Amino acid sequence: MDRPAARRERMSGDLFDAAPPPRPPRPPRPPRRAAVKRSAGWNLEEAAAAEALSVTAVNAMAKEALEGVLPPLWVEGEVTGWKRHTSGHCYLSLRDARAQLRAVMFRLDAQRLPADPEEGMKVRAFGTVTLYERRGEYQFVVRELEARGAGGLWRLAFERLRKKLEAEGLLATERKRPLPRHPTTVGIVTSPVGAALHDILQVIRARAPWTRVRFAPAKVQGPGAAYDLARAVRLFGSPGMADVVIVGRGGGSVEDLWAFNEEVLARAISACPVPIISAVGHEVDVTIADLVADQRAATPSAAAERAVPDRGAVARELTALRNRLDAALRRSVRRQRDGVEVLRSDLERAMRQTVIARRRAVAGLADKLDTLSPLAALRRGYAVPLDGNARILRCAEDFDPGDTFALRVVDGTVSCRTESVVPLEDDVE
Repeated sequence: MDRPAARRERMSGDLFDAAPPPRPPRPPRPPRRAAVKRSAGWNLEEAAAAEALSVTAVNAMAKEALEGVLPPLWVEGEVTGWKRHTSGHCYLSLRDARAQLRAVMFRLDAQRLPADPEEGMKVRAFGTVTLYERRGEYQFVVRELEARGAGGLWRLAFERLRKKLEAEGLLATERKRPLPRHPTTVGIVTSPVGAALHDILQVIRARAPWTRVRFAPAKVQGPGAAYDLARAVRLFGSPGMADVVIVGRGGGSVEDLWAFNEEVLARAISACPVPIISAVGHEVDVTIADLVADQRAATPSAAAERAVPDRGAVARELTALRNRLDAALRRSVRRQRDGVEVLRSDLERAMRQTVIARRRAVAGLADKLDTLSPLAALRRGYAVPLDGNARILRCAEDFDPGDTFALRVVDGTVSCRTESVVPLEDDVE
């Protein structure tokens, strides 16, 4: 049960059954020497004889009478003339169709409001009726203020901040970052004494026990909780601190979860360079932190399940990866083998073509050499004379009558003898 509901329960019953709250001692009133009696008519002489009271005394008496008769109570009406003074006090009036009541909400009570009410908003106010002695003004001192309708002032504050952040693009889907598939370090921002930390650690230990966990403790409710949460989130903005961060707490009332609806935490989450999972409350609870974070989980346990993979899934993924790697290696070997076969065929074909070309070249050279060879002349019917030392006899003076020599013809050697030598005339035409 939330605090306003608890107060309503305590204050339920007959309006005049509740005893007035204790008040500090007041200064003694001035003595009265004669009382002015009220009867069917006023006796001006008796009234003139009575001692006159100061304005201060009258206002003090009126205030004491009001506070003594009327206990703390709930008043319902519409807000008009709401003004928050620089001192922190808030001034307003409560009105209905036929009357209005001036009211004040002092700074310490006004600080607990999630948002200022709008003009004409229907509210329920809890407080005491009193008199402001200095001005002699009758007023209602508000201790609690609740807007009527779904969510009341809490919903109003939520929608105001949501629209503001949405206009700045902080809630846009395109700025959401994907979570790492296999984080090595998970950061946690939550209370050190809540069940959320235990739930997150238990899930991480069961699913991915090799994961490193870094914990930044923070208040998750009460005054200053939003600033403490924002401070913890900023710690994980340093390089290498974490691959993904979980920010959250267990369920609670709107007031308990309100730290996750404050602007300072929303901006810290949006500025963090590491993907953040917001896990606040239960499935029905949606906070500003949920809307700004990269992902939202219904519970802290669900956030841990999103942050780390399951060991069984990792094993199956590794098996599938190994199978894919084996198949890829086999395909690569086949491709390499086929490539080698193609290269071998190409090499053999190139070698054959080279041999054929070389043979053709050699044949051409052989033909040329054969053309220049003496044997070619012999085939054409010429003969070559050789002496006993196989030297060619080239001219007539190499022959002497009676000498023997060999005549080399195309298909053998003929033994010959010189009978006579007849030189040719130089001028023979």
